[in-house]
Amino acid sequence: MTDEHWREKLDPESFAVLREAATEPAFTGAYNDEKGVGMFRCKGCDAELFSSDTKFDSGSGWPSFTDPVVSSAVTLVDDNSHGMRRTEAVCASCGGHLGHVFDDGPGASGQRWCINSAALDFEVRE
Repeated sequence: MTDEHWREKLDPESFAVLREAATEPAFTGAYNDEKGVGMFRCKGCDAELFSSDTKFDSGSGWPSFTDPVVSSAVTLVDDNSHGMRRTEAVCASCGGHLGHVFDDGPGASGQRWCINSAALDFEVRE
């Protein structure tokens, strides 16, 4: 899709995050404190990305997960922007920027998937 199509589909904050790799301010995202049971989906294309079963409170100010729902749902990209060396998490389906992955998580993988709420929708599981 063109930028024009993405702008029509997404609110301005979600467009900035998903299409321009922006980051929402810490502790401001809708899903940072989300405790419900369900599936976190890409706001750009509705792909299933993270289960609430893997969400944890990292204290970072962004929703954090130990693993994606399936590894192929997210593509990892080297990110050397802003004078840092990080690993960017990108939706494998639409190419939208989701956040970053760090090697300081509590799960078996040892990873913390730090994801912007503006890149996500949450589907409650009943």
